[in-house]
Amino acid sequence: MPLDLNNYKNIIFDFGGVIINIDYNLTTAAFQELGLSNFDKLFSQARQNQLFDLYEKGQITSHEFRTELRSAFNMKPSAELVTNAWNAMLLDLPHERLDLLEKLKSTHRTFLLSNTNELHIEAIFSALEKNMGIPDLSVYFEKMYFSYKVKMRKPDAEIFRLVLKENGLQAKETLFIDDSPQHIEAAKRLGIQTYLLDVTKESILDIFG
Repeated sequence: MPLDLNNYKNIIFDFGGVIINIDYNLTTAAFQELGLSNFDKLFSQARQNQLFDLYEKGQITSHEFRTELRSAFNMKPSAELVTNAWNAMLLDLPHERLDLLEKLKSTHRTFLLSNTNELHIEAIFSALEKNMGIPDLSVYFEKMYFSYKVKMRKPDAEIFRLVLKENGLQAKETLFIDDSPQHIEAAKRLGIQTYLLDVTKESILDIFG
């Protein structure tokens, strides 16, 4: 059943899985093909190795991140191959979702809140420029919050408080959409209204009718 937009003044969107399609298994497979057979143990959506946490919070550079990844290999692949494998999880960004975001921005205050990293954002924005002629997603949101830039990440309460405080948002008037249960629960504890998107069954096009 579509959500009633009259219940919210503000909408905060997650990025990966909610707006852009992703498949973590493709990155695992790409690293395994390069010779890192235990990559799936190093990284998963639910539980990340400290290296990935540090990178998502902007506490290490892309160069340092790639160097650490390459050190896990017996025969070290090039930085370019490591970057390509890391970005393999990034899939398409459907035009229809962007059309929806544009429509919602005309009636609500909309924000992007993503646990992400520099290499992924560079790849996504480069593809947007090449395929759609737009340099980034700022046209669709009042403000975008990327974990590696603000040095915080979900599900920590501080990143939700940052978005609310910087923009003068009331939690009870704000809807947060994410596909990770732990992020949804963190937002709920702050009084934010939430919707857990089951990406195996639905998209934001379904929940907004």
